[in-house]
Amino acid sequence: MCGTCGCGDGDSVTMTDPATGAETILREARARSDHNHGHVHTHADGTTHAHDHNDDHAHAHSHSHDHGHDHGHGHDHSNHDRGDHHSHSPTQAHGADDGLVALQTAVLAKNDAVAAQNRGWFRGRGVLALNLVSSPGAGKTSLLERTIRDFGGEIDIAVIEGDQMTTNDADRIRAAGARAIQINTGSGCHLEADMVASALDALALRAGSLLLIENVGNLVCPAMFDLGERMKVAVISVTEGEDKPLKYPHMFRAASVVVVNKIDLAPHVDFDQAAFLANIKAVNPSAQIIMTSARTGEGMENWRAFLKQEMVKQAQT
Repeated sequence: MCGTCGCGDGDSVTMTDPATGAETILREARARSDHNHGHVHTHADGTTHAHDHNDDHAHAHSHSHDHGHDHGHGHDHSNHDRGDHHSHSPTQAHGADDGLVALQTAVLAKNDAVAAQNRGWFRGRGVLALNLVSSPGAGKTSLLERTIRDFGGEIDIAVIEGDQMTTNDADRIRAAGARAIQINTGSGCHLEADMVASALDALALRAGSLLLIENVGNLVCPAMFDLGERMKVAVISVTEGEDKPLKYPHMFRAASVVVVNKIDLAPHVDFDQAAFLANIKAVNPSAQIIMTSARTGEGMENWRAFLKQEMVKQAQT
C-alpha cells in the first residue's frame, strides 16, 4: 500500500457506517505468497509499467525490448500483456533502484489523481477538509470529540476515521454528535485518496461542511499521501518529547498547522515548551502552532477560531 514498503498488501480495506452497521469492502484481500512480487519494466523509449507475479518457480513473460527489471515484494499494480517472450528467475534483479523509484512514482501518481478529484469536489461544495495526522495516542480523537461538543451544532461536522481495526473511534465521534465513517486498513499504515472518495459518497456532505479526516496513527507514511485535503494538521502531545519534529521532519514539514495537545500534563512530564517550539520552527518555520488540552478545554478557543477562519477561506475559493 505504501509507495515502497508494501504495508497492507494482502489485507482487505473496509468501510463501515457505524450508524447502520453496513460494511463495504473497498479493497479485496489477496492471497499471500513468498513469491508474490511486483515487477517494473522501463523500455528504451522511456515507457515504464508495473505488473505483479504470483508463482513458485521461474516464469516467462513477454517483451520485445531490452530492459531492466526489479522484483519488489508486496505491490499490486497494473497488468500488461505483450507478445514475445524471454525467461528469467525470480531471484534476478536488474536496475533495482530505478524500478523501486518507478513503482513508487506510479503508486503516488495514481493516488494524486484521485486526490485532485477530491480537492475539486471539496472546492465545488465549499467543504473544508483537514487531514489530521499524529502518532498513536496523541489525542486526535479526543480533540475531535471536544471540538464537536464545543461547537454544539453551530457548524456541520463530519469525520472520516482511519484505523487498522475496530470502529471504536467512529463510535466515539457519533456519541459526540457528528456523522462518522470508519475505514479499516488492516495492516495498512495510512489512508489513501480513493478511500476518502468512497467515504464521501457514504457521508453525503452538505455544502459548507467541515470534514475532519483522522488518519491512521503514524508519523511516516501519511506525509506521502495527498487525500485532497486543504492542509495537513499534525497533532502531537506533550508526553511524546520535545524532539519529535526532529525525528520525523517530513511529517512536520508537510503540516501547515501543529496542534500541541495535552498541555495540562506538561508540568508532570518535565515538558520543555521552548525547546519543543524551537524544534518545530527549525523544521517548518511557517507552521502555525496551537496549544490545547482536549481534556480541560485550555486553548480550544484558538483551535475553533482557526477552523472558522479556514472555513471562510474555503468558501471563498
